[in-house]
Amino acid sequence: MAQISAQRVGGAHTSQAHDERISNARLREIMSDLLPKFGDQYWSNHVLVGVRRQTLARQLYFAELYKLILDVPGVVLEFGVQWGAGLVQLINLRGMHEPYNHTRKIVGFDTFSGFPSVSDSDGGESEVGDYSTFENYEYLLEEILTIHEGYSPLNHIRKFELVKGDATETSRLWLDENPHATVSMAIFDMDLYQPTKDALEAIIPRLTKGSVLVFDELNSPHFPGETRALNDVLGLNNIRLHRFPHQNYCSWAIWGEQ
Repeated sequence: MAQISAQRVGGAHTSQAHDERISNARLREIMSDLLPKFGDQYWSNHVLVGVRRQTLARQLYFAELYKLILDVPGVVLEFGVQWGAGLVQLINLRGMHEPYNHTRKIVGFDTFSGFPSVSDSDGGESEVGDYSTFENYEYLLEEILTIHEGYSPLNHIRKFELVKGDATETSRLWLDENPHATVSMAIFDMDLYQPTKDALEAIIPRLTKGSVLVFDELNSPHFPGETRALNDVLGLNNIRLHRFPHQNYCSWAIWGEQ
């Protein structure tokens, strides 16, 4: 039987068999060599040879989530962006499902310097600075998102925003500055108790029946703070949680669902 062990990589907690870690390292090495050889025109198609099952599962999950809000007006808020993979998927999904809906603004919140603080409610495995990027990465990410938005109609209208800082403060500030905004979907991927609790409390007045609340680390022994925050704000007994079969810790709830 393959040996399975828990490890911490760049702030991430993962349980992988030894042979899987070897395969991941080799695949990354192969892709680093192949990428310059794919050519200028179809390189983004050919990089799919390096997409793992887990990555594809994540993409399918986001696609299912986006379908839930097609008839729900409002912005999409992602709390916890890091490198921006989620935001890119959301922008591309908007471009496929509702390319002319210029009111579907997508807003990403992150410190871009990792966890600003960790509390006792977070279980003791997380550290300040986990999930950091690099200095001024948000400017490069802004360029990346602009390019992706440019592949869809109405690309002269900017329909995304990056908000840098601790979501405990920036979530309420953004809502105050955007009194018109209703929230169709909020994705919580900050892993920690305090910012999750504060951001969730902040957006509740902007939800409508049918709004989707997404939690990336529920029932996770590595990040208990997210479950605690949800329980303290809404009460686990008061909501119906759904899951996607290929994302172990991911759950969502539809606001107003009985």
